[in-house]
Amino acid sequence: MSQNALSEADRLAIRAAAAWYARLASGNASEADQAAWRNWYGADPLHQRAWQRVEMVRSQMERVPGHIARPTLDSARLSRRQVLSGLLLMASASSLGWYGHRASLWQTWLADQRTATGERREMKLADGSSLTLNTDSAVDVIFTEQYRVLRLLRGEIAVSTAPDSHARPRPFRVETPQGGVLALGTRFSVRLTGETTHVAVLEKAVEVQPLGTPRRQRVQAGEQLDFSRDWIGSTQATDSSTAAWLDGSLIAIDQPLGSLLTELSRYRPGALRWHPSVAGLKVSGSFPINDTDLALAALESGFPLRIVRHTRYWVSVEPRT
Repeated sequence: MSQNALSEADRLAIRAAAAWYARLASGNASEADQAAWRNWYGADPLHQRAWQRVEMVRSQMERVPGHIARPTLDSARLSRRQVLSGLLLMASASSLGWYGHRASLWQTWLADQRTATGERREMKLADGSSLTLNTDSAVDVIFTEQYRVLRLLRGEIAVSTAPDSHARPRPFRVETPQGGVLALGTRFSVRLTGETTHVAVLEKAVEVQPLGTPRRQRVQAGEQLDFSRDWIGSTQATDSSTAAWLDGSLIAIDQPLGSLLTELSRYRPGALRWHPSVAGLKVSGSFPINDTDLALAALESGFPLRIVRHTRYWVSVEPRT
């Protein structure tokens, strides 16, 4: 397991720290609450480390107040806007609970592994399996004596599972807010897209089960499908574009330009926009995701398009006149 992976004790302590943070930031905390927080904070070094994590996330997110409930419990009063910001953050995090309407920014910051926009990272897990994170992705790695679980919080991952060396082989699952994907000795990818999970199988098979239905469905090599909490879509055949990101490219086969640019925008910071009149233009080709400026230049040279760079972080694709 990754050295950065959180133990179950860490997770429980962080949930408790988040709950304390919400209470102390609410503006309604009493002296008894403050005394109870001090007792909790001083009772265990694990609590102190959890509080430091909460403080770290708080300091990295601009909408959170700059000095809420430090260990000294600063007596400075928070404005109503600051309090509401803190409460909204905690509400969106759902006390760091896993199953919620969607994975929160808070969970992403506390994830065992995460990538920035445009970054891809490959790593070996403790059991010998391989995990690759695509751009702007976050995942928790939870291996116990009973199971091996990856909890996908954001973005997209690819997994190549290894045989388990335990006397009783542990199941290997990827969990998302919509359900679970059980690996059956396989190589596959999982992506969060809005309220659905997309699964593509490259080798062998997986079994998909949404959270809200007992239905299960096996997905074989060369197949892909979407599922939500309550339904499973029909399987479709994979093609050369399915896992091209693992090799550093996007492959378009007679694809609408708007669709291609939507994918390309995942790999570059800032805003990538396009004129409605070019969105339906059909394009084909292989475009690098490690250098999105080069990809845009290829589009400009091969199609009747003009790339307008307002700033480094604001680029628009216009029809060539």
